[in-house]
Amino acid sequence: MDRIAGIETEYGCLVSGDAVHPNGDAWPVRVKNHLFRKKRAGAIDLHYRDYEEPPGNGGFLLNGGRIYLDMGHIEYASPECRQLRDVAAYDLAGDQLLQSALDSLGVAGSVSFIKNNVDHHTGATFGCHENYLMKREAQFTPAALGALLAFLATRQIFTGAGRVGQANPLAFDFEMPPAEEVIDFQLSQRADHIVNDIYQWVQFNRAIINARDEPLADYRKYRRLHLLIGDSNMSPFANALKIGTTACVLTLLEAGLLPNDLTLLDAVQATREISRDSTQRWIVELENGRTIGALDVQWRLHALAQKHLGGADEETDWLLESWSYTLDALPHKPEALIGGVDWISKKWLLESFMAAENLSWDDPWLQSLDLEYHNVNPARGLFFALKPAKRIGEWNNLVRQKDATLTPPADTRASGRAHAVASFRKERRPYVINWDSIACESHDFLVMGDPFKTYVDEIEQFITQRRGPQL
Repeated sequence: MDRIAGIETEYGCLVSGDAVHPNGDAWPVRVKNHLFRKKRAGAIDLHYRDYEEPPGNGGFLLNGGRIYLDMGHIEYASPECRQLRDVAAYDLAGDQLLQSALDSLGVAGSVSFIKNNVDHHTGATFGCHENYLMKREAQFTPAALGALLAFLATRQIFTGAGRVGQANPLAFDFEMPPAEEVIDFQLSQRADHIVNDIYQWVQFNRAIINARDEPLADYRKYRRLHLLIGDSNMSPFANALKIGTTACVLTLLEAGLLPNDLTLLDAVQATREISRDSTQRWIVELENGRTIGALDVQWRLHALAQKHLGGADEETDWLLESWSYTLDALPHKPEALIGGVDWISKKWLLESFMAAENLSWDDPWLQSLDLEYHNVNPARGLFFALKPAKRIGEWNNLVRQKDATLTPPADTRASGRAHAVASFRKERRPYVINWDSIACESHDFLVMGDPFKTYVDEIEQFITQRRGPQL
């Protein structure tokens, strides 16, 4: 892949009655505190990051990533990765860290973290945000942006996590949505909550692409593409497809190779229609008046990627082969994707249970099973009971690395940051840690503007030269 990428995951939390403490901290707070204070998984923030992130709200981890609280959810941001295998492994590290805290606290039987994107009870949604570093000079022409949006709207046919039912969120203008037909099951958990194609305010107007220009790197060289449309994937194979195919399309965009005739008439509407299409024809309207299937959009972009990126390296070839394998299996042999594509896996589990128990889609039991599919506890999560095909199973097992919670990727800026975290965690001195800088004693700081550079030597020298009085 050789593109800096990372994933931010907000986790739901399920608590049984005997674990509820109305006068105590919520479990996300307690788990965060346990990870930093007892398990010493990282260095807690000593400063305000903004008005919603006071000291102690979160911190950076020994693997270079970050855990913090965001509007009641515990959120894990993976470290910067430039290899597809690392993206999948370090996303799983967040699951492993949270589950290890529950195990250590002795509450794994009554408290669960759920890696999904919807609350069936309240209708709320929480995110899985993707970040991709791009060249500042990349040309986001209307045609290129149209092709990118078409890709993002249609990739849910293999990246969607699946959900029971539907949501009807208010748009930014607060007009009530019209009455809609009842949807039993759909591909994506986020599709119903996306109300714009490109917008800046994340909380008030969820868009496919967040337009905030915050590169967290040298702004003269880089920009950061921040996506809100993706679901949280339990399958590492689906995660790899999500990140890898998107990275391929961004490389084509930077090279000016995206087609100029793939602009959708309405990317938001197409996203919702694809997700809800029970016929799985997934037909969308283009701006030029023609219609096209989501599979055809993906095949066209795959062909371009194969032509221009094939043979670049072993990982890219694996990705291109897995992309074509998945696109071919979707209409012809979807059962081959069990354990690899989440919505197919979940639907198969739910339909098997419905047949055994003689249930219909409106039974509340199915919403509970929908949640349990996303339980990150391997002893309880329904995803872990699946037995995928060889190609998928090998990848899913390959990227489950225990040391990803404690060690950073070796070939990005996360490596140097992790070195700073380990040092500051041991010494009680004032410090500030950011994605693109560190500081000591409130005034000396080191800028880390190039995410492709490790900065290990620079950080070691910086820390050694500034060893001063302890707090």
